[in-house]
Amino acid sequence: MQLWGAVHHWPQWRRILFVLDTGDSLTIPDEFTEEEKTTGLWWKQLTSGAVAGALSRTGTTPLDRMKVFMQVHASKSNKISLVGGFKQMLKEGGMTSLWRGNGINVMKTAPETAIKFMVYKQYKKLLSSEPDQVKTHERFMAGSLAGATAQTIIYPMEVMKTRMALRKTGQYSGMFDCAQKVLKNEGVKAFYKGYISNILGIIPYTGIDLAVYESLKNLWLSHYAKDTANPGVLVVLCCGTISSTCGQLATYPLVLIRTRMQAQASVEGSEQLPMNVMLKKIVEKEGFFGLYRGILPNFMKVIPAVNISYVVYEYMQSRLGIQK
Repeated sequence: MQLWGAVHHWPQWRRILFVLDTGDSLTIPDEFTEEEKTTGLWWKQLTSGAVAGALSRTGTTPLDRMKVFMQVHASKSNKISLVGGFKQMLKEGGMTSLWRGNGINVMKTAPETAIKFMVYKQYKKLLSSEPDQVKTHERFMAGSLAGATAQTIIYPMEVMKTRMALRKTGQYSGMFDCAQKVLKNEGVKAFYKGYISNILGIIPYTGIDLAVYESLKNLWLSHYAKDTANPGVLVVLCCGTISSTCGQLATYPLVLIRTRMQAQASVEGSEQLPMNVMLKKIVEKEGFFGLYRGILPNFMKVIPAVNISYVVYEYMQSRLGIQK
């Protein structure tokens, strides 16, 4: 998930938080300064972030596919380890199979980000009591609504990503073939399976991420940097990582249910269950920790995703002539 901050007047490196993309885009969009808007730097920042996000997702797709694989197929009776899961995938489809679903995962990033930016600005105008002084709770509400709006529009691509990641060799010739077969066999409603679970996860994730990040940053500033509002890049990265992790831990069961609902019709013998029944059955059969299947590869991809994002983002800024 993208790591972010809510402070307005940060130096240039605050943009780093915007591109630390770990695959699930649920958070509040970044905000550009007036200087960036008037000088046209905003599009260079967006381009740098888009390229960094695309390469970050591509680099961590094997772990992301393993997460989806374990979410859908792992259980108490079918224990799948990381090594065992990768062996199964390699045996079934070879090395390239580790990147199944990556194309559409990268493709959906640009429209989702663009929608978020556009609607976030409008929601802030509607919700803020003072246009120049957007309060934290107003930013939280605007961010949640922007995320929900973007997810509503691009959600069919989320379903496609899951189906492509789980497909067997030869099942689909490509994403368009997958879309046609899903539409023909299951109808339009198949493209919104798990939607409610996904939307329900946006508000708590955004709230927890914002609250934990602000609390940790302010705690550090009050103890170690009382004369400045600039905590430094390492502190920001640490606070962002911890806040994002807390958000993921709190909302992961909803992510797991969403993925299982998206995959239901593609898994042989799978029951078509509504969200509440599926939640109950998972807890009954697998216990509480059954709601966290696949969370290990999900956390494992954070460090490489952050490193790839940061390096590519810095390189792109240099190539586009952005002065630090």
